[in-house]
Amino acid sequence: MGKSDTVTNLQPETSTKKLWEADSIAIIGASNDPLRIGGRPISYMLQRNYKGRIYPVNPKQETIQGLKAYPNVDALPETPDIAIIAVASGMVNQMLADLGKRGTRLAVILSAGFSEVGEEGKQMQEELIATAKKYGIRVLGPNTLGLYDDRQGLFSTFSSAFELYWPQPGSIAIASQSGAFALHIFCSARNRGIGIPLCVTTGNEADINVAEAMIDMVRDPEIQVIGVYLEGLSDPEKFTEALKLAKQHRKPVVVMKTGRSAIGQVAAQSHTASIAGDDLVFDAVLKEYAAVRAYSPDEFLDIAYMASKKVYPERDALGVITVSGGAGILISDVAEDMNLPMPELEEGAQKQLKEALSFAAVKNPVDCTAQVINQPALADQFLSTMLETGQYTSILGFFAHAAGTASIEAKLRPELRKAVSKYPDALFTLSLIAEKDTIARYEADGFAVFEDPVRAVRAIKAIGTLGAAFKKPDALLPFEKKTLDTLKTTPDEAQAKRLLEEAGLQGVPEAVANDAGQAGRLAEQFGFPVVMKILSPDIKHKSEIGGVILNVNSVAEVHENYGLLLQRAADHAPSANITGVLVAKQINNAVECIMGVKNDPSFGPVAMFGLGGIHVEVLKDVVLHRCPFSPETAKELILNIKSAAILQGVRGKPAVDIDALAEKFSRLSIFAAQTQDQVKSVEVNPVLAVPGEKGCYVADALIEV
Repeated sequence: MGKSDTVTNLQPETSTKKLWEADSIAIIGASNDPLRIGGRPISYMLQRNYKGRIYPVNPKQETIQGLKAYPNVDALPETPDIAIIAVASGMVNQMLADLGKRGTRLAVILSAGFSEVGEEGKQMQEELIATAKKYGIRVLGPNTLGLYDDRQGLFSTFSSAFELYWPQPGSIAIASQSGAFALHIFCSARNRGIGIPLCVTTGNEADINVAEAMIDMVRDPEIQVIGVYLEGLSDPEKFTEALKLAKQHRKPVVVMKTGRSAIGQVAAQSHTASIAGDDLVFDAVLKEYAAVRAYSPDEFLDIAYMASKKVYPERDALGVITVSGGAGILISDVAEDMNLPMPELEEGAQKQLKEALSFAAVKNPVDCTAQVINQPALADQFLSTMLETGQYTSILGFFAHAAGTASIEAKLRPELRKAVSKYPDALFTLSLIAEKDTIARYEADGFAVFEDPVRAVRAIKAIGTLGAAFKKPDALLPFEKKTLDTLKTTPDEAQAKRLLEEAGLQGVPEAVANDAGQAGRLAEQFGFPVVMKILSPDIKHKSEIGGVILNVNSVAEVHENYGLLLQRAADHAPSANITGVLVAKQINNAVECIMGVKNDPSFGPVAMFGLGGIHVEVLKDVVLHRCPFSPETAKELILNIKSAAILQGVRGKPAVDIDALAEKFSRLSIFAAQTQDQVKSVEVNPVLAVPGEKGCYVADALIEV
């Protein structure tokens, strides 16, 4: 998944300084031309009054952009904290060695022509790694657009974006594998008046990766929101460490990840492996922490901007006040699509609002009509009445263009501000159209401002997700790995079920028969009808060869089907090792569920739950979570599938035993974590849960070693 095949994290962090902290900086390959790669960083830092000392290095110049130049690294009057390398790729390794000998902490390698261009470049990059490791110097890049921290005037970047804009003050930082895209986000943010004073781009990630930049951003007290752009993960363990640290510090992470893989995998042996694709696993990891995913630059900025308000409701409950009934309907539709609750205002509060404005619609959305323009005090009265009930954790006010006009703003804004001051724990958002300076005044009052109410609703939902995530404790349980001697080879179904039963996953009454007579006696013991299955560790999907027969209702049918199963196996899988025929009690009228585990190469064992059949195979209605987790977490996951109502009882049917399903799902996750060094995947399909009955039963199981 990573951007290169190189190892990361060459050296432990030996300094308490963050990547972007530097009292001095050298530019290797410095240029007098402020538009060249070696000239732009100097020009930018001079313009932004960099607080440290700048040392241009160029053997052909005595001065560069008004600064004394030095012929080489050895001639520098001090060891620079950071060095920018902007020379031809063939010269980079020697420059890195010279800096390493001097004791420079960080080299920002702007030069390209390494692993991104082919095998020769990859070899050159490996040489850089060896040099960096030898001297203990950290490397950002190569092939990076560098970093900037406008708070100290440090610009180790050659981006032309700063010909257009300088960063605004703010609390949002970006860590990105792509330099050009990160600066595109910066420019879009600047156009919207959003401050991004800090950005780190990692390029080829020969050493420092996005996760390390994230960790330093968490440690930066002025940064409150971290935006991340990824194309792949070179160090998943470090990435999850960064997410965990961000959650502990209540700093939300907004992630935009491209390169989503297809869900189906041609070589997958089980539904679990095919459905739990790389991208869904990545999403599941984000959900464990205070991280949300964005799918467009606008959404990325919307969420980061909203998060910078530092209000994170722990539950979703949206109250809407509007001057337009149509806008209220639109907002309600989008909120329903986003699963964002909009509780109806309680009756007493409705009565108060009706008394204040008889023709208002007061349920939620609350339509105060254009009368609020004539009576601005209604804004405070309506908002305060809504919030006094405690029903709403977030408020969205739709005021269109009216709130942006000077005559109305002067009267309306003070009334809106009163409500904000009284309820500091609520998230306040306005949808209006106005000039930038007008918007800035509303923002200063405590409102997030959006022109588009649909985007506002989506951002509010994301903030609710973050608030819930901050509240939740770490869901992963401690565990110890163990080795099972019986798992040295792939087990057949009966063996797999025995292993799972030892782990706490009870199966249906069943036994293995080695001849037709024994099969008949077992069927009589269990009671008809029974299910008969061919047993073989080599036949993964028995139903595809007719290796499963349902509704067997007599001993005669058992005898007949025993031979039929053996014949079908011989016809369709002649080389398969047949270990017998499984005879099992048939459980009817059950809700079929699927549980499984995929041992993900990046994040370890990841468990999946869904309903069987079309729900999992076509609709992909599943939940995923890394292993292991508690029954409480398992229950929460199960109730989050879209078709959870089927488990809770529909059309007069009683509910199934969800607690039993959760217990088994949790036990499966523990088994998977403990045996992850041996097990490639586990599929328990179906798990049978009978409405109105206690417990649930494993009907089939597949373990891949």
